[in-house]
Amino acid sequence: MKVSEILSKDFIIEELNSTDKESAINELIDLFKDDPRIINLEKVKQAVLEREKIMSTGVGKGFAIPHGKTDSVKEIIAAFGRKKDGIDYEALDGNPVDLIFLLVGKDIMISAHIKLLSRISRMMNKDDFRLRLLNAKDSEEIMNVFLEEEKSYLEI
Repeated sequence: MKVSEILSKDFIIEELNSTDKESAINELIDLFKDDPRIINLEKVKQAVLEREKIMSTGVGKGFAIPHGKTDSVKEIIAAFGRKKDGIDYEALDGNPVDLIFLLVGKDIMISAHIKLLSRISRMMNKDDFRLRLLNAKDSEEIMNVFLEEEKSYLEI
């Protein structure tokens, strides 16, 4: 499964309104408010925020991958948000986060969830990729950055 198969420009926020971690996560999850793939939006939020309590998903280098698994989604969903002036995300390196990739999987699809997290992490660890995301002018261009980057990856 590719990142580009679960992310679309409709679930990309060019500039988040949020100024803190929890509201940024909620802002991304709220994109799915009327999505038929969601069974219970509050349970989705709860799953992601519960995972966040274990350890911050702000992994450093200005990006975070909030994620969770729940039976309140019918399939794996994803959203992406950007905050050019950064959010205090309690990141592991102590720096603000400006790129946030949300991933929520079905609780029985553990293998696909882990593989997608790994792929997202590998992509986001590349300095030039993060810079292209930061410099993209709109959600369509952000989506194209993901599509272009993923062309160099093998199928999972």
